[in-house]
Amino acid sequence: MKKLIFAVVLMFSIATVFTSCREEKKTPKEKIEAAAEDTRDAIEDAADDVKDEMEDVKEEIEDEVE
Repeated sequence: MKKLIFAVVLMFSIATVFTSCREEKKTPKEKIEAAAEDTRDAIEDAADDVKDEMEDVKEEIEDEVE
């Protein structure tokens, strides 16, 4: 049983050591496209947040009127 556990730990360690975390190099065009996509996503998220807040304010105003 100890040999099995040792073998599993050893294989996990070897896999961890030889696995790279760094990203592949991107061309300038790919970097620009990625930045544009990130910006578009951020704008959409901000628009959704503003819409949600406006709905909350509208509900609060309606509650105060009643």
